[in-house]
Amino acid sequence: MPVTTVLDSHIHHIETGAGDLPVVFLHGSPTSSHLWRNVIPHVADRARALAPDLIGMGASGKPDIAYRFADHARYLAAWLEAQNLDQVVLVGHDWGGALAMDWAARHPGRVRGIALLETFLRPQMWAELPPEVAEHSIALRTPGLGERLLLQDNAAIEYALPHPFAIQTGLSREDHDVYHAPYPDPDSRLPLLQWPREIPFDREPADVAERMDAYGRWLADTPTVPKLLLTVDDGVGIAAPEIIDWARRTAAALEIEGIGPAGHQAPEDQPDAIGKAIARWLDRHHLTSPAR
Repeated sequence: MPVTTVLDSHIHHIETGAGDLPVVFLHGSPTSSHLWRNVIPHVADRARALAPDLIGMGASGKPDIAYRFADHARYLAAWLEAQNLDQVVLVGHDWGGALAMDWAARHPGRVRGIALLETFLRPQMWAELPPEVAEHSIALRTPGLGERLLLQDNAAIEYALPHPFAIQTGLSREDHDVYHAPYPDPDSRLPLLQWPREIPFDREPADVAERMDAYGRWLADTPTVPKLLLTVDDGVGIAAPEIIDWARRTAAALEIEGIGPAGHQAPEDQPDAIGKAIARWLDRHHLTSPAR
């Protein structure tokens, strides 16, 4: 699989498909490009599909950085430049969706469309969270406790990923092993510790909240860029109904489509529904045709 030297490290990606349109699939935490394995075939017959592993994750390098949102954005931007990608469609899940919107807001005119699911559409308040979600999030952000859970116990992979909240249909041993492989020891798990601490509840961290504000403005101010928001049944947390309603009121040129029952790691539960919805959306907006 292709490996690209990026800044002081390297980023691995998978690539398949045909056609001139690059469709870039961005995963979140604690997964990798493996998340998209059963979604991409629905798109690869009409576009060039690429799915990188975020820096420090999957088969990509693990440089000595803090793994903050800005770090991931910097390495992703360098990878996109190295691939010489322009006029792209971005597909993002979880933090991959936030990174997709952030890149789009910083590179106006280079994005032909964006499809999102189970991602961070705007900053949230602690009061918006269900009590059990807030309790879990607070634990991960608590100094000492978060390190024990995520670095020592590898809870993101061993507990959160196979939990029904994340994957309703279950995770095979083979797929679990793929997701586990990049994190053999505590030092390798720093990205998994930092990601939950980047969520700007009550606007902290402030720099991440500001970047979400900026891409929120981009969502609202780009009526010529088609946008697709895929939703799961009974969404909670980052895909709560009130946030979907906010997106419906706020984002220009937005279509919202349900994909059926799924956990947060929806591409594991509903890859066919996701892939077919994206393919229909690409066709509907003639995104696989040359830019006009």
